[in-house]
Amino acid sequence: MWSGDELDLDAYLTRIAIQGSAGDTKPSGELRPDLRTLYAVHRAHTAAITFESLDVLLGRPVALDLKSIEDKIVHGRRGGYCYEQNSLLAAALERIGFEVSGRGARNRTRGTSLPAVTHAVLVVTVEGEPWLCDAGFGYQGPREPVPLGRPGTEVRQGEWTYRVREEEDGVLVLCLLRGGVWRDLYAFSPQRYHPVDYVVLNHYSSSHPASSFVGRIIVQYPGDGVRRALVGRELTRLYPDGRADREIVGPDELLAVFDREFGLRLPERDAAELVRIHRAGD
Repeated sequence: MWSGDELDLDAYLTRIAIQGSAGDTKPSGELRPDLRTLYAVHRAHTAAITFESLDVLLGRPVALDLKSIEDKIVHGRRGGYCYEQNSLLAAALERIGFEVSGRGARNRTRGTSLPAVTHAVLVVTVEGEPWLCDAGFGYQGPREPVPLGRPGTEVRQGEWTYRVREEEDGVLVLCLLRGGVWRDLYAFSPQRYHPVDYVVLNHYSSSHPASSFVGRIIVQYPGDGVRRALVGRELTRLYPDGRADREIVGPDELLAVFDREFGLRLPERDAAELVRIHRAGD
């Protein structure tokens, strides 16, 4: 389903710096499709790989075949957005031996109107129990798996707390506690999505004029204590107590912010083009 047999798993594990008990990179042969491994891989992935949609701004097609994703994120050490990141995570988990299926979600962070399904998430079954896995929701997304079998259970992930609540028709909603208030992040139904479905959603997200990714910089990172997002010119630092610091990033600061805030370093040609685009918006 996810082309896991084509993945260079050892290269992926090196990219996400997953560690064994002796401090060395854990070889793929030691991994098992159990909850401990699922937590370790999910957390390492979200720690190592930045959420970004810069190829959209650069006018490049976003390819979702595994070879292209691996070349970009694993070997090229770039980031990616939800379709890329969760397709890569799904391939790795499938290769390890997990049962992985896709879902399509509606983003609820942008107001009260009914949004289209534009977000890709994963459901991984471990010993008969379903877990939400999502490495591609940006700075508000979970760092670790979230249990789906017990709606309402609060899950602490460092300084951040999540829960899943259930609505009509089996719709599940991932919520984040921030500043003492539960906030909906996204909602998804039980309908299974396949890689080909993400190709269609990706086409809209990467090319439609109404897509939030078209025409602006989006780079995000779900840090342990501080969550960071650069959207357009505005850099936001989000804190668990509800505080949010904001500042404007000019073209001369852009590359330093990429590096300092997101650990993102781009090839010289791409970096120069993004600075040019950023400057043209003045």
